Amino acid sequence: MPHFAKPAAGSWTESFPQLGTEPVDYTDSTDPQFYEDERVAIFKRTWLLVGRVEQVPKTGGYFTRELKAADTSLIIVKGADGTIRAFHNVCRHRGNKLVWNDFPQEETSGTCRQFTCKYHAWRYSLEGELTFVQQEGEFFDLDKSNYGLKDVRCEVWEGFIFVNLDPEAVSLEEYLGDYGQSLKGYPFHEMTEVYSYRSDIASNWKLFIDAFAEFYHAPVLHQKQATKDEADKLIGYGFEALHYELQTPHSMISSWGGMSPPKDLNMVKPIERVLRSGLFGPWDRPDIEGLDPLPRGINPAGAKPWGIDEFEIFPNFSLLFWAPGWYLTYQYWPTEVGRHTFEANLYFVPPKNTRERLAQELAAVTFKEYALQDANTLEATQSMLATGTVTDFPLCDQEVLLRHLHKTVKDYVKEYRDGSAN
Repeated sequence: MPHFAKPAAGSWTESFPQLGTEPVDYTDSTDPQFYEDERVAIFKRTWLLVGRVEQVPKTGGYFTRELKAADTSLIIVKGADGTIRAFHNVCRHRGNKLVWNDFPQEETSGTCRQFTCKYHAWRYSLEGELTFVQQEGEFFDLDKSNYGLKDVRCEVWEGFIFVNLDPEAVSLEEYLGDYGQSLKGYPFHEMTEVYSYRSDIASNWKLFIDAFAEFYHAPVLHQKQATKDEADKLIGYGFEALHYELQTPHSMISSWGGMSPPKDLNMVKPIERVLRSGLFGPWDRPDIEGLDPLPRGINPAGAKPWGIDEFEIFPNFSLLFWAPGWYLTYQYWPTEVGRHTFEANLYFVPPKNTRERLAQELAAVTFKEYALQDANTLEATQSMLATGTVTDFPLCDQEVLLRHLHKTVKDYVKEYRDGSAN
């Protein structure tokens, strides 16, 4: 059930007594065996975001996703009936990867009428049925209906395509819980201008979530992005969020953000004043339905200085809503215990003129600069955690979502290990 709490500043963590207040053990980010159990307990059993419906707008539209953490490659395709399906990317004849271009480990996308294996030309319909076998008469009592592609559970929420490798898992709607219901109606479908980034990060996947799930670091790490006077003020004030909320396994943070536009234009750099844009996005709010009023789940504290909400959809999907009327997604895909692939996508309403286009581009490159600053600390963190010199770390009240993330991950792994032992 949702846990709505509005305690006084400085008492957020204590309002969630299940988390405790003691230092947090970070060996879950360095232990190879924990990582292997984590992949099974979490990435093979929970709902994972793999894309959006705009990636498959037409019948036969498809893309592939390489999920190393779950030991598989998937095909996501839109069938003739309009249904979006997911299949393991493997031919039923000899196990060749079915859909790929020049390099088997690289993701690809396109449109087709059917899928044809490069090895022996077996063919499959968009619905996964085996439709053609080369020299079929040479096989022994082959029933093509028994050799369709292996399907994967695939469900769509508000245009986001999720998969789950566990056939026994609860539905996506049940998994998302009240967050899923409370965010319905946001105009995701209107925001189809996308800027994308992907990077290989030398740290455990949870450490980058940690970096984005608290703004306690912002006045220090990002001070050079603000004018000197404003940076000095931020350092002096520190950071206090507007609201924290837990709906285990998910969570959210709501923050202030009066920079779009700022009350005083001298607070920002000249290029931001000219293009009316910056980290918080273009200052001019798009005129579309769904932004006024916002869905009930956004800015749950009803704070006037509200600027951004960040929802942590377990395990590796961050969904951020920005007050000026755009949204951002992060994903963190483990590749090793101390390495992951980071993906970020910024979504805007398509620009109507050159100024709007440049305003969006400035927001995108400003975001990239901030993200690089966040990522720059991660390799240093991972390398020192791996020494084992220190394993337990104190977290402050503004790091409550970090405490929740590591506890949730450990709970999933413990449940898996207990089940395996029995």
